[in-house]
Amino acid sequence: MAYDEGIVQILRDSLSDTDGIVEKKMFGGIAFMLYGNMLCGVHKDGGMFRVGKENHDAALAVNGAGELTFTGRKMGGMVEVTDEYLADDASREALLALARQFVGALPPK
Repeated sequence: MAYDEGIVQILRDSLSDTDGIVEKKMFGGIAFMLYGNMLCGVHKDGGMFRVGKENHDAALAVNGAGELTFTGRKMGGMVEVTDEYLADDASREALLALARQFVGALPPK
């Protein structure tokens, strides 16, 4: 099963006013890069956000967010949500704010 194009479009719309966003096919899904650094993405069954270790606990407090275990083990500074919570404006925007804060402070690649 592939990722949901409708969910990709929701993220595109949420990021449409953000300069420096580029889409890249990765991990069997779509990643959104902010000046070359991964910000968030969509994969089969949901999506992920790169929030950084300092924002990790705050991200886990967002409704629907959980530990990213893409490789079978926890990935620090990354959280994931199901399609349902990616489509939820409040959850998605809260996680995007945390991801923008972290990734926006990284040097461009």
